[in-house]
Amino acid sequence: MENKPTTITIQNFTTESGAFYATINLSYNLFGPALHTAPIVLVNHALTGNSQVVGLKGWWNVLIGENRTIDTNQYTILAFNVPGNGFDDTIIENYLDFTARDVARLFIEGLKALQINQLFAIIGGSVGGGIAWEIAALSPQITKHLIPIATDWKSTDWLIANCFLQEQILNNSAKPIEDARIHAMLCYRTPESFKAKFDRTTNEELAIFNIESWLNHHGKKLQKRFQISAYKLMNQLLKTIDISRNRESFLAVASQIEADIHIIGINSDLFFTVNENKETYEILKKHKENVTFQEIDSIHGHDAFLIEYKQLDNLLKGVFKLEKNISK
Repeated sequence: MENKPTTITIQNFTTESGAFYATINLSYNLFGPALHTAPIVLVNHALTGNSQVVGLKGWWNVLIGENRTIDTNQYTILAFNVPGNGFDDTIIENYLDFTARDVARLFIEGLKALQINQLFAIIGGSVGGGIAWEIAALSPQITKHLIPIATDWKSTDWLIANCFLQEQILNNSAKPIEDARIHAMLCYRTPESFKAKFDRTTNEELAIFNIESWLNHHGKKLQKRFQISAYKLMNQLLKTIDISRNRESFLAVASQIEADIHIIGINSDLFFTVNENKETYEILKKHKENVTFQEIDSIHGHDAFLIEYKQLDNLLKGVFKLEKNISK
């Protein structure tokens, strides 16, 4: 299922902040049936992810693929790369030019270029889910199902604070990617997750705790494959999720979204807390009948959307079996 991204050139794009780009390259991957021959699922990647969602190196290949929850025998999978995410040759140096909404606008331009007027679903975790919210707010009729996982329609104060610290590390550390990644892992997981995995065990060869060895490993691993410009940009996008910015209110915007909205939270998420997800659901359900809230039960925190595949399968199979039943 591995294949190289295809590129669309977006011309004359002005960001929310007023920055003008004569051209922006938007690359994407397709998996499953040829475009326009099956229902289309748009998958948005998270901070260090990319458009390779399926296949041997696919970051969500347990959830998406042949005979998986999102079956590539039944659905065409489309995944864009956030321009500047480092997976293709596009580099965004002025990361402060962009917000999550700008990326949503670029994705919508990509859909237009591919002549896609209707999606079956938009799904994404973390910042990818935030961009999914932004797409649906910009184009309320674009999808039948909106599935934001481990995310919300806005970045919280706690999340903004951690993104601010990430930015400080990225701009000031001697080993910016490694150090930022080490800090981020403390937000992606929980104390309970670390205790279950390490329980104060030590690496005798290195004479350090295994948790320290593990954090160093993740820092060095990301440094080898991720560009600092990409990290700064994706961190900026995570910080700027807000479908209500410069608009009336969250409810005024979200109530216009025609899609069935399936909110999936994680009960131990430190970034996008489950209470924030429940609050979003409670606000929406008073004005929309087609909104649901479901919860992943996990000790692993924010990263549970990449770990708890069996739970995700149970939560999502109703949505993705529905189209098969209709088509029979």
